[in-house]
Amino acid sequence: MHTSRRVAALGMASAALAAAAIATAPGAAADSYNGCGYPRVCFYPTVTQWNNGAPTAAYQDVTSSYQNLGPNSRGADYVHNTRNDDRVYLRYTYNPTGQTGALCVNPNTTAIFNSNFTVTGIMIQTASSCP
Repeated sequence: MHTSRRVAALGMASAALAAAAIATAPGAAADSYNGCGYPRVCFYPTVTQWNNGAPTAAYQDVTSSYQNLGPNSRGADYVHNTRNDDRVYLRYTYNPTGQTGALCVNPNTTAIFNSNFTVTGIMIQTASSCP
């Protein structure tokens, strides 16, 4: 039973890595990027909003636990972290199985999610990079 849980967890982690792409923004300290003002983490529900630089929600408070996302950020396809020294954890649900997981996003980096994932929470931490 424990082996099947490990296999499922490994499968989900592999799927998360394959489906959630990470892209680094061009270097610009303490600046905005694609409509996202520093020092925020911005959510773009669709590729059109991303391409137009039109985020629908932004978070900036450092927290010790996850904040649940509201209707303008939940399920976003693109999430950009403009912070220079803070990492961001994004909690998500893997839709085919209903399992939850987390993706760490480094400073000045964009996470891209496909339709298999629904982003549900955010936690901003003062650490400067992901483990």
